[in-house]
Amino acid sequence: MGLMKRVQTIFQAKSNAALNKMEDPRQTLDLSYEQQLENLTKVKRAVADVATARKRVEIQAEQLKAQGDKLAGQAKAALAQNNEPLAREALTRREAIAAQLQDLDTQHATIVEQEEKLTETAQRLQSEVEAFRTKKETIKASYTAAEASAHVSEAVSGISTSMGDAGAAMQRAQDKVAEMQARSGALDELLASGALTDLTSSTDDIQAQLNKAGTSSNVDAQLAALKSQMAEGGELAAGEEK
Repeated sequence: MGLMKRVQTIFQAKSNAALNKMEDPRQTLDLSYEQQLENLTKVKRAVADVATARKRVEIQAEQLKAQGDKLAGQAKAALAQNNEPLAREALTRREAIAAQLQDLDTQHATIVEQEEKLTETAQRLQSEVEAFRTKKETIKASYTAAEASAHVSEAVSGISTSMGDAGAAMQRAQDKVAEMQARSGALDELLASGALTDLTSSTDDIQAQLNKAGTSSNVDAQLAALKSQMAEGGELAAGEEK
């Protein structure tokens, strides 16, 4: 296979795939049904045309029979007048009409046979078209249900995917909040320990250590005074006992 032939084959395959993807089988079924109705209408029209032809032959036959009966009467009238040549002429014409009637009968039989076959064909096609219509609507309903189910599946799949993305985003947000809280707690500890200077406070880190030492010294003085008081109280109690 040459290069151009392979390219054409690939192009045709892609075109067919694109058409299959774009094709809605419901529309295709409706179009096929419309075409079948058109063909059925043509067959019914043909039946009507054959029936018309049959009726025309029957009318012609009736007219010829009427002419034949008239000629037979004229032949009798001619014999009554002893005019045998005229009677012969009338009977000769009647024989010609009889031959025409025989041809018409043959044509009529052929037309009737054609009409019966076409009528049978029309009835069979009518049944097939009606059966196709029922099957078509059933297939369309099944396709619609399958299409709706597919859309629901796609929606559910999309929701699942988006929920997964949302869960990951939520986890990242929680991790970031925890990280920020940890950093804030660490900064608070560093500020409290004096390792960092809180620029928003009027007390620097040196003053904070002096204040802490002063507070500790004050506590030591209060503790010493309390011990002294307790010692004095113990001496007084011992003197009283003596």
